[in-house]
Amino acid sequence: MRARYGVPLGITATAAAAVAYAAGIEVRSFRLRRVTVPVLPRGMRPLRVLQVSDIHMVGGQRKKQRWLRSLAALRPDFVVNTGDNLSDPDAVPEVLDALGPLLEYPGTYVFGSNDYYGPKLRNPARYLIEKAQGRHGLNGNAPVVGAVHNPWEEIRDGFDAAGWVGLSNGRGSLKIDGHEIGLTGLDDPHIKRDRYAHVAGGPESGADFSIGLVHAPYLRSLDAFTADGYPLILAGHTHGGQLRVPFHGALVTNCDIDTDRARGLSTHTSEGHTAYLHVSAGCGTNRYTPIRFACPPEATLLTLVARET
Repeated sequence: MRARYGVPLGITATAAAAVAYAAGIEVRSFRLRRVTVPVLPRGMRPLRVLQVSDIHMVGGQRKKQRWLRSLAALRPDFVVNTGDNLSDPDAVPEVLDALGPLLEYPGTYVFGSNDYYGPKLRNPARYLIEKAQGRHGLNGNAPVVGAVHNPWEEIRDGFDAAGWVGLSNGRGSLKIDGHEIGLTGLDDPHIKRDRYAHVAGGPESGADFSIGLVHAPYLRSLDAFTADGYPLILAGHTHGGQLRVPFHGALVTNCDIDTDRARGLSTHTSEGHTAYLHVSAGCGTNRYTPIRFACPPEATLLTLVARET
């Protein structure tokens, strides 16, 4: 009896323990990732940039809210929010409250699909199936008929009132200690709202340094930013794969970027130009799949320093 049932029972028990850990512990084990990126012009002082992404706030997530508020103690030079703030249409006040201390700092933002539309219950295996079929994203400018409209306008108004710069297919800038930081952003490619033609042409000539922002790191967006000469691109969306295999990494990215670049700092090359790319693993999950494994929720403090050459 032991030989016949011991192995299956052991596998089942191990799987159950992994799910319990992923859903009960790791998903609430918030981390700060620190990254140094050599992208600034020589002679420019280092800049501390806090990237927050994929909050996917659901009402009652008190620990996440306290952690987000605590990030203000890092005293960044400016904050970048790369979208998907909501996973609950009633959670806008909690998003704005949690980000309240960070709204005291200069900041900029782009939106993701979950800012616009509420999540739907779907089989997680579909991500693997879609990857095998070479399909990514949604067909058209909005999800299927009947999707819940999220009150993204209230988040936009809260961010704008704090002076954060909205970059949905737009340009802007921040003044940091007398330096002009050029900002160019796209609306979410995952639901085909990106319009690079509206912002094409490369960094502003008067900016001391420029950054490209996009929620989902689809290759068409990365190619366009890189070919136009942006030295740094910031994105989110992938959740770092959300469920990672130890010593292997992410299985899916939910877009067409390769799994090796599902989170963290890497580079991207297009038309003879190379840019640094940072993809945040984010600090939340879709409310219907509240688990993370080998991929803790995170924010990132990027220290931008001068290039060596």
